[in-house]
Amino acid sequence: MGYEVLYRPYSNGFIELSETELCDLDDLKYHTDWNWLMPVVEKIMHLCFENDCADKWYELVNKVPSKSGVYDEVVGFIKWVEDKFGG
Repeated sequence: MGYEVLYRPYSNGFIELSETELCDLDDLKYHTDWNWLMPVVEKIMHLCFENDCADKWYELVNKVPSKSGVYDEVVGFIKWVEDKFGG
């Protein structure tokens, strides 16, 4: 299940979370707040060790303590999963 990004001319757009719930992209803080980013990192860790892709995990943790580096690796991991498994 993916999220569809819907663009608006006056902002960065929003993500439709459900039929009744939207999230403005400007409100997302994954790129600036460890509290948002770390649950994603933990999910990636579990996925990597359950699916024999530990090398991807080590690429990510080698970026710590750089928040922007970890964020970039998370985005790269998501793109890698989409390419490998059809997202």
